[in-house]
Amino acid sequence: MTRSHRRTARPLARAAGAALAGALLTLVPNAAHASTIYPPVDSCTTSPAGVTAGGTLSFSCAERTFGANEPVTITVTGQDGANASFAMVHLGISTGSITRTSDANGALGEVRIVLPSTASGVYNIAAISRSSAGGAASASITGADGLPRTGGDSGQLIGVWVGGGALVLAGAVVLIALTVRRRRDRDDL
Repeated sequence: MTRSHRRTARPLARAAGAALAGALLTLVPNAAHASTIYPPVDSCTTSPAGVTAGGTLSFSCAERTFGANEPVTITVTGQDGANASFAMVHLGISTGSITRTSDANGALGEVRIVLPSTASGVYNIAAISRSSAGGAASASITGADGLPRTGGDSGQLIGVWVGGGALVLAGAVVLIALTVRRRRDRDDL
């Protein structure tokens, strides 16, 4: 190789090295994102899927849902969620949550959840961690007959019936008063 070729080859090698280093630097942030776990849709379950108000259900997630031995936040959302409790811990907030630790295989063992005695409708339970999108499952509240309890309590409607009746009665009184007044006005002519 001649001297002139060596002079042009060195800057080209430096430029190629710089380009390679730049490419590696742009790929490093993408490698950090590759550690995020995206578990399958049905990775978490509740048992039983239908439970009576005030009953207890179990929530768990399969292996490789989370990273090994990491904190997992479990959240319960539903009607009167302020009265849901995890085993013996009573929660006084509308959406209850607790933190547990995944096992060495990334699974979340059984978490017992006691639903409030006033529970109705559907309760959604979700689990999430720093490295995982986590999973979710739900449970429907059933009555003693096993049918879904959706919260249509007629005792709660008594105020609506009393208020509606009072409005109808007031409307009838006004209508009668107007009819009597019109008759008096006609009779006075």
